[in-house]
Amino acid sequence: MNYWLILVLAAALPWGLVAQDSPQQQLPNAPSATKYPPPPPAPAASTGNGQAVSPAPAPAPQNGNPPPATTTSTASPSKGETNNATGQAEYGVGSAPSSVTPAGANGDGVDDTLTVIRKRVDEVNVVFTVTDKRDHFVKDLTQNDFRVYDDSKPALSIQSFNRQTNLPLRVGLLIDASNSVRDRFKFEQEAAIEFLNQIIRPRFDKAFVIGFDTTPEVTQDFSDDAEALSKGVRMLRAGGGTAMYDAIYFACRDKLMQVDKGQIATRRAIILLSDGEDNQSRVSREEAVEMAQRAEVIIYAISTNTSGLKLRGDKVLEHFAEETGGKAFFPFKIEDVSNAFSEISDELRSQYAISYKPADFVADGKYRKIEILADNKKYHVRARKGYYAPRQ
Repeated sequence: MNYWLILVLAAALPWGLVAQDSPQQQLPNAPSATKYPPPPPAPAASTGNGQAVSPAPAPAPQNGNPPPATTTSTASPSKGETNNATGQAEYGVGSAPSSVTPAGANGDGVDDTLTVIRKRVDEVNVVFTVTDKRDHFVKDLTQNDFRVYDDSKPALSIQSFNRQTNLPLRVGLLIDASNSVRDRFKFEQEAAIEFLNQIIRPRFDKAFVIGFDTTPEVTQDFSDDAEALSKGVRMLRAGGGTAMYDAIYFACRDKLMQVDKGQIATRRAIILLSDGEDNQSRVSREEAVEMAQRAEVIIYAISTNTSGLKLRGDKVLEHFAEETGGKAFFPFKIEDVSNAFSEISDELRSQYAISYKPADFVADGKYRKIEILADNKKYHVRARKGYYAPRQ
């Protein structure tokens, strides 16, 4: 008996060593560990005879860019069937999604659940704000009051123009919980809670709360429950270094870029409460800006610097706001933080949205500059500075 047991163990030993030595995929342990983590594996498809077919592996990123979207189809495409998963829907790079044919029916009403076609639509969506010389919102303008330039050339055509006063909001509240803001942290928490109570409408808007010191921490995920969001703010405790760029990058890539992915039109914004200093991040400032632009996120920054002087961190906050079409606020005293939150709330309900087709568009993954000008020179337009074209 012992003789046979020894033979079995000896035969099994090489297999155990092979299994132990097989490579395992390492997952990122921080938001800045990788820009584009591999997507989860697709479920196996059935061939109809009871046998499962494994999906083809996703292509690896090239030169730091996300892999192109691919689709496997087992039926020939029917006319009118489109389902755009590139551009805004997948990577938030400025291209609007095309119409989506519901599963199980094509454009002619014929049942065809196997065919899924991905089509790129070279259409850019921009949310912008218009103010007069006194910084008051101008809300009654029309499409004819503006000129749009893409990559320094007039837009080929305007697809739509709307006064966006009632779109569902998707808001990320990012609160600096580092040692540098410890003395005023409690007041900032209460001001943030008041802001959330005012702006989040149940069953319509959603927000999440992230506190950051050396790492970002989600204390409350997307919710329309004001009490749950308030609890998430109160959970934050000040202490540690500052990784602001990592927090912005994470909030844009892992939260706002993923929410309602191509399903409904929403307005995405980050409210950043910080002194703008960063000493711990693993992504750079420009990498964080780029991710915000890819996710089409507007950043509103409220400086916690109450020295009365514009410091280096304040200029960083201005940069994030200007590049994404937001605004930076610099309260003279801590009590003015509540006023800044109130102004942000008003602005989010006082914006325009325009959709246009650019001239000479090339799907090369490069950055393209956006410029929207009002014909009336008294008006100032605030919009994101540009976007990244999708790749073929």
